[in-house]
Amino acid sequence: MPDWLAAVILGLVEGLTEFIPVSSTGHLLITKEMLGLTDPKWDTLIVLIQLGAILAVVALYFQRLWKVLLGLFSTDPSARRFALSVLIAFLPSAVVGLLLHDFIKTVLFDVQVVFATLILGGIALLVVERRAPTPREDDAMHFSFRTAGLIGLFQCLAIIPGMSRSGATIVGGLLAGADKRSAAEFSFFLAIPTMVGAFALDFWQSRDLLNADFMGTIAIAFVVSFLSGLFVVRTMLDFVTRHGFAPFAWWRIGVGVLGLVAVGVGWL
Repeated sequence: MPDWLAAVILGLVEGLTEFIPVSSTGHLLITKEMLGLTDPKWDTLIVLIQLGAILAVVALYFQRLWKVLLGLFSTDPSARRFALSVLIAFLPSAVVGLLLHDFIKTVLFDVQVVFATLILGGIALLVVERRAPTPREDDAMHFSFRTAGLIGLFQCLAIIPGMSRSGATIVGGLLAGADKRSAAEFSFFLAIPTMVGAFALDFWQSRDLLNADFMGTIAIAFVVSFLSGLFVVRTMLDFVTRHGFAPFAWWRIGVGVLGLVAVGVGWL
């Protein structure tokens, strides 16, 4: 398979899965394994193209984010409060990610780990959606610091490939008393600093693997992930409001079970 076609496939997988609670990293690792992409440079591409999907959030929420940015330099307390809530949610995973980065990439980037965590995460999502407390918060721009902090702690679980960053933060939001729509939306906002940080760290540590030819491949996957991410962000909130998170949970469980069977019979 030519590199450009592999880049298109990986970009689609990233954009379509980054903002839904099914684990984009897990699906990318599975796809990479199925395509036979064994060179370490593809592991780097998987991390770097996540920024393309994140830019989709920036593009769609630009006016609101720009208003917050301007508010930081004025007397708008709501803008500062929102920025602080995102920072509170971001810091726990930033610390854990920096401390465990090498361990994550060398030990946890394994398809069997991914399949197992897909199943466990799917079960957790089903249970939490059914047993979550009655929502007390419905505006992602005005979450309490307690809610933001709990979401941040749950995001630390996403260091395990297959657990899902969006899934972990949504579960944290539901348990903290957020409704489904605002929990998903806050997950979008929190993705911006989280994935920008992961992009910067991995780009710096993998800079020796990046040559001019492969940068073109990364650019293709980047653009595809941005465009497919736009589609998902546009449709995700309405879908969740109508159908909840159960469809994603069952998808996770199905993929995880089929994956473990494939490993058991030697197909992967």
